[in-house]
Amino acid sequence: MILAKVNPVVVERLRPLRLMAFDVDGVLTDGRLWYSAQGEQLKAFHVLDGHGLKLLMESGITVALITGRGGDIVGRRAAELGIALMMHDVRDKAAAVQSLAQEHGLDLSEIGYMGDDIIDVPAMQRTGFAASVPNAPVYVTQAAHWVSVTPGGAGAVRECCDLILAAQGKLGTFFSPGSLRLGGTIQ
Repeated sequence: MILAKVNPVVVERLRPLRLMAFDVDGVLTDGRLWYSAQGEQLKAFHVLDGHGLKLLMESGITVALITGRGGDIVGRRAAELGIALMMHDVRDKAAAVQSLAQEHGLDLSEIGYMGDDIIDVPAMQRTGFAASVPNAPVYVTQAAHWVSVTPGGAGAVRECCDLILAAQGKLGTFFSPGSLRLGGTIQ
């Protein structure tokens, strides 16, 4: 059902993926920054996205977070999810995905990237699969092979994860009892 409305060319781009990188602000979050009276920065992450990332990793797909911002909040979220590849304060995201390809012995066609802003477009243009969110500027969504129905920060990443797993024939395995080895709390 997930693949029924997806262009077959996009499905073919998803099949070889071995690493999926995600921008954070506007993709894993809704893009808004909240500050407490003491200046503490707050961000909201959706548990559906976290669980989707864990399903990808459980299926053997490496997950990376690449953000143009710094801060401990994203590092904490990555640690909660078991994501070891966390790149922050990145201005050149195309160079970052190239570096990931070299470090992991992958071709760029085996890497996907999901972003929502102009800084993400060069990375989206270099990878085998480019995804975005519907609340991104039009020039970003036009650079994407696929755009989620769900907005950033509200389950868009989960939608992308499910799409990848379905295209690779791995999503169905999670519907059988005892198939999840994630342990702990739903993230």
